[in-house]
Order: sequence, then C-alpha cells, then structure tokens
Amino acid sequence: MFRQLLLILVSSNLIASCAIIKKKDLPLAQQIVNKTLEKHGGNAYENLNVRFVFRARAYTIKNQNGLFEYTRSFTEQQQQIKDIINNDGFQRYVNGQQTPVADTMALKYSNSINSVAYFALLPYRLNDQAVVKTYKGITPIKGKNYHTLEVTFKQEGGGTDFDDVFYYWIDTNNYTIDYLAYLFHVDSGGVRFRVAYDPTEVQGVRFQQYINLKASKDTPLAQLPALYEAGQLEELSKIELENLAANQ
Repeated sequence: MFRQLLLILVSSNLIASCAIIKKKDLPLAQQIVNKTLEKHGGNAYENLNVRFVFRARAYTIKNQNGLFEYTRSFTEQQQQIKDIINNDGFQRYVNGQQTPVADTMALKYSNSINSVAYFALLPYRLNDQAVVKTYKGITPIKGKNYHTLEVTFKQEGGGTDFDDVFYYWIDTNNYTIDYLAYLFHVDSGGVRFRVAYDPTEVQGVRFQQYINLKASKDTPLAQLPALYEAGQLEELSKIELENLAANQ
C-alpha cells in the first residue's frame, strides 16, 4: 500500500514538474496572453451570458462549454429584426418570423456581430488556433511600462479579415489591456488606436470602454503610442457598451 502511494506521489510530482517545465517553455508572447486572459476573466469566459446596447442596437453574448450564441436586435423601417449567430450558423428573424438571407449578406451580418463580440470580449479569442502572437518588447506609455504584442492571423481559420494586424499594450504589472491598435483593409482600410477606460466586471469578466482614435493608414502601429502622447491622433468616437448586465 505504501509503495503504491509512493508511486502515485512520485508520478504526481513528475506530472506537476512537467507542467511547470511546459509552462516555462511557452513563448513569452503566449505566457503574457495567458496571464492577460486570467486577469480579464479566465474560465469565466466559458460560461458567460450578458447583454448590452451598442450604437442603439441590443446585443447578447452567451458562451456555454464550447457552445455560443450572439444576438443583435434592432428596429429598421418599422420592423423588428433579430440576428443570431451560433455554432450552427446565421439566422435572421423579422417580426418574429425566420427570413431567408443570401449567403453574402449572412456573411456580412455575421462579421458585423462577430466584430462587436470580439472587441467586447477581449482578450478571450487571442488563443484561437488562427492567431499568431509575436512579442515586440516593452513600450512606455503615460509613465507606465507595457508589454507589446503583435497579433496576425493565418489565412486558414482567420476569417475574411485574416490580413488585419493588431497590437496590444499590456500593463507589465497587472496584465490589463490598456491600449490596442489595428490595421484593417475593408472599406479602403485604415488605422485605429484605442484607449481603454471605465472597466466593469460582470459574471467574473472584465469589460472595458474605449476611446477610438484615428491615424493616417500608412502609420506603423508601433508608432501610435508616441503619437497618442503627443496629441497627434484624431478622436473618432467612443466604443461604449451601454446597460451592460448579466442576461437572465
């Protein structure tokens, strides 16, 4: 009995040691993303059900053990429209009745909803298989130091906007995403820089509002923090999740 217990303990210690070694062997960019995920919500992302209003449209986001459902509801031309995307695809309901939608439009609507969910849930999707993370060093912003990560996407699994590029500036002390930027190509393309503010925790997940700023589209993303500090970026809008709450 003692010998069996000893073997179990030794095996457990070996497994634990291997886990530690494996964790230490992770690329620095991956280690930082893992810590950031933990700070912003960790496992709470996997069972989440929230609602909010964004730009006069009502959204819900539901994750449940690998299943998801995102909805968007609004009124257009006196019709009540509800769009749903989930593991099975896209559906549109008009005045409560499911309505056929052309594949091109279904893709457009799905991308729009996914974009809102992606930013609302950051950094939740940064460990997706299509994500390529690169560590870019330390950047000082407003007197604090930030880990700088570049995120690109593989074409396979990277969606229609796989050629977009993101930068994230993550506080070296508390691992929150305080700033982000991205280069996009749709609608003639552009460069945006976002400043996080007013963090709120709902169901164990940290949600943030953002000031959305613009730079000329040939601006390297790495230069945006310096331009921001110099007051050389144009404020376009605020990315605000209104009436954010748990969804019953």
